[in-house]
Amino acid sequence: MTELVRNLMKKNVISIDSSMTVQDAAKMMDDASIGAIVVLEKGIVMGIITERDMTRRIIAKGKPMHTSVKEAMSSPVVVINPDDSVWEAAQLMKTRKIHRLPAVKDNRLVGMITSSDIVRLCGIGSDSEMRKITEQILLRMKPQ
Repeated sequence: MTELVRNLMKKNVISIDSSMTVQDAAKMMDDASIGAIVVLEKGIVMGIITERDMTRRIIAKGKPMHTSVKEAMSSPVVVINPDDSVWEAAQLMKTRKIHRLPAVKDNRLVGMITSSDIVRLCGIGSDSEMRKITEQILLRMKPQ
């Protein structure tokens, strides 16, 4: 069975309005212990701001922390449909060299899938496969 993005994504995604400041975004990230926030404008996904964006576009350039999120965010943002497969998400992350994909349906943010989510899924799959292999070995070792 193909695993869908909707089954793996986090549904409670923190977002910020594009008019807010980098300082606001940094505080939200710190409070939630996350490394990125989806940027919305009138409820529509416009970008994403990451710790790396803040470092490269604000701190390294000596810009003030009250700079708007819109100026520091990565845009246009790469998104995925929650009904797409996790395989498609992984391919998109690989080709675009990104680690986070907001899941968007009908122009609305419905979740977020990260490379860590996909790695965790792979780990679960490997573990269950290893369990099956181990069971087969043990069955063959039993005296007949």
